[in-house]
Amino acid sequence: MARAGVSVERLVVAAAELADEAGFENVSLSALARGFGVTDASLYSHVRNLRELRTRLALFAGGEMIDRIATAVAGRAGKDALAAFAGAYREYAHSHPGRYAATRIRIDQALVADSPVMRRTAEITYGMLRAYGLDEPDLTDAVRLLRSTFHGYCALEATGGFNAPRDVDASWDKAVDALHTALTHWPREDR
Repeated sequence: MARAGVSVERLVVAAAELADEAGFENVSLSALARGFGVTDASLYSHVRNLRELRTRLALFAGGEMIDRIATAVAGRAGKDALAAFAGAYREYAHSHPGRYAATRIRIDQALVADSPVMRRTAEITYGMLRAYGLDEPDLTDAVRLLRSTFHGYCALEATGGFNAPRDVDASWDKAVDALHTALTHWPREDR
């Protein structure tokens, strides 16, 4: 029988908080059980294993992140939407480093296909990019460019990887400008 006060939802929120405090790599069922004042074994009535918990955490964090991005891009198009998207992405990575790390894990494709969070992420991202007149397969290529640029910048920034005296915010703005230029002049796939 599940211990009163512990639910899948509360477990995932506790995992998200632990990830931000101690790092995603330190999220464990043992640490969460201690936080709830229960045994490790009692958590197995809520999740099958650590992998399931981390997958749920990734989807939870991804949902939070795309909600912030959707709010930021609402009513915007083109460069304005791209800058708002990029800013919300970076702000989430800064303010929730453990949760952000969770969004980077590989998730079983069967779960991705059934996930409302993943569908919403695709809708918001592809919707923003369609303002640049992109269709498949160019949309997928553009998504990969944005994701790798945003993630790479945030990862380097988080580890102090930018040592030049140039302000990192100014470099970020220049990167967003360069992405806008690239998207505006996208080399179209021959059809």
